[in-house]
Amino acid sequence: MDVRNTSIEELKSKLTGTVMSVGDPQYDDARGVWNAMIDRKPAVIARCRNTEDVCYAVRFAGEQGLPIAIRGGGHNVAGHAVCDDGVMIDLSEMRGVTVDPDQKRAIVQGGALWRDVDSESQKHGLATPGGLISDTGVAGLTLSGGIGWLRAKHGLSIDCLKAAEVVTADGSVVRTSAEENPDLLWALKGGGGNFGVVITFEFELFPIGPEVMFAAPIYPLSAGPEPIRFWRDFVSEHEGLIGSLCEFSTAAEGEDFPEEYWGQKVFTLACVYNGDAAEGEKLLQPLRELGPMAADFSGRMNYVEVQQLFDELMPAGDFRCYWKARYLSELPDEMIDRAMADAAAAPSANSLSSLWNFGGAVSHVPADETAFGDRSMGWMYSLDAVWSDSKEDAANIAWSRAGWEESAKWDHEGRIYLNFPGHGEDNLELTKRAFGPNYARLAQIKAQYDPNNVFRFNQNISPAA
Repeated sequence: MDVRNTSIEELKSKLTGTVMSVGDPQYDDARGVWNAMIDRKPAVIARCRNTEDVCYAVRFAGEQGLPIAIRGGGHNVAGHAVCDDGVMIDLSEMRGVTVDPDQKRAIVQGGALWRDVDSESQKHGLATPGGLISDTGVAGLTLSGGIGWLRAKHGLSIDCLKAAEVVTADGSVVRTSAEENPDLLWALKGGGGNFGVVITFEFELFPIGPEVMFAAPIYPLSAGPEPIRFWRDFVSEHEGLIGSLCEFSTAAEGEDFPEEYWGQKVFTLACVYNGDAAEGEKLLQPLRELGPMAADFSGRMNYVEVQQLFDELMPAGDFRCYWKARYLSELPDEMIDRAMADAAAAPSANSLSSLWNFGGAVSHVPADETAFGDRSMGWMYSLDAVWSDSKEDAANIAWSRAGWEESAKWDHEGRIYLNFPGHGEDNLELTKRAFGPNYARLAQIKAQYDPNNVFRFNQNISPAA
């Protein structure tokens, strides 16, 4: 049977959502994702509107012997949301968020973006740890860990995940929580999209905002390493209160920077205080007194605004991207010098690189409590190559990989953050290293819920034999 004809018409008759294939008017727009480098053509795109649609689409893929890619927000840099010659299950019309302020819980559909969660939860003065860019999908960020501004006090996104509903490879709906199918919930906490289509997430919420303190003093790279060394020691001293990163970038032309800094390499000591805004303003003040600044975007501001501050740096579909990251056991002076040299050498003015702090609530979770694994890393180094011209692909990818490889001497047990996987070319080796001792248990759970590895467009975990 031709998958593009009779069987597709049958799927169309069952779904309340939209089914597309090559040649349909909406097909090319629907297969596009956030990274402009990704150009894949699924055999079928099923844009689902409800749980029944997802079940039908999964069963259809099974009947046709086709693998499945799952689009939540479509933000993964490796383009895991879309595949060649398989079924793309598109959840972009399933973005509902329901908040129970009394129970401090949010029920979030699988296609929601973090801005959807922030908007609804902040109506009640509540939030849960999300990402740093608000149009990131909740599903992709959460399932590989979820590193955001609130990690110092409330941990990773997975640490606040209390339950989920999943459509598994046979098209059935499974609920998982601490009481129901707990192994599956354990696997979802860091194991990526390996186990099915998550149609709802249930998150714990915390009183946050509406006003928080955001510090963002920006220093020229020419200021040298001393401000970064001070920042390193400062955030280490207050690790349970500050979610932070030192971000290297290029000062843009325009009103945000004095003309004398246009085009210069700079670094931002960006911090969100995980507590009272007035207390945070006082505590973070020393970071704003480390020498002449190129700019200073610090201040008390609305939490939702903070969550959207980085959105304009990377509009969806505008740039070609290649990101790599690794966890670091420590952040010595030599590693800071390495990061500054990498920033100076970036071939694109749009590229970013960052040093992220950990500790605090992130480190309090035992390694075997979530699939994510060990939490004893102190830092993370990421190199986010971002550029426009396809002729510059090789130079920008080489820059990101070189910095990533050269930082290996300080890495933490060879582990990486799976949301920054390059284009997935290192998947097998790095996935095993990322999970460490937890990999074997994940393979067993994979065999239970997806024995034929239908869900393999991810950092793939092969089912145990």
